[in-house]
Amino acid sequence: MISYKPFYETLFKKGLTEYYLIYKQGFSANTLHRIKKGEAISTKTLDALCYVLDCKVEDIIKFEKE
Repeated sequence: MISYKPFYETLFKKGLTEYYLIYKQGFSANTLHRIKKGEAISTKTLDALCYVLDCKVEDIIKFEKE
């Protein structure tokens, strides 16, 4: 299962909020809702998050065996 726990840790470390991503960087609220619910996002979105947050993929998602 893919976990987005590192995403929230990265936001916290960088002092950023979901508000910043939605209103300043143009991410949709639906995208952040999907992340919060642990649902799938596209690799394009993942790439955009990595670019905006200046981080690696593993700073946003991780794989956890159930």
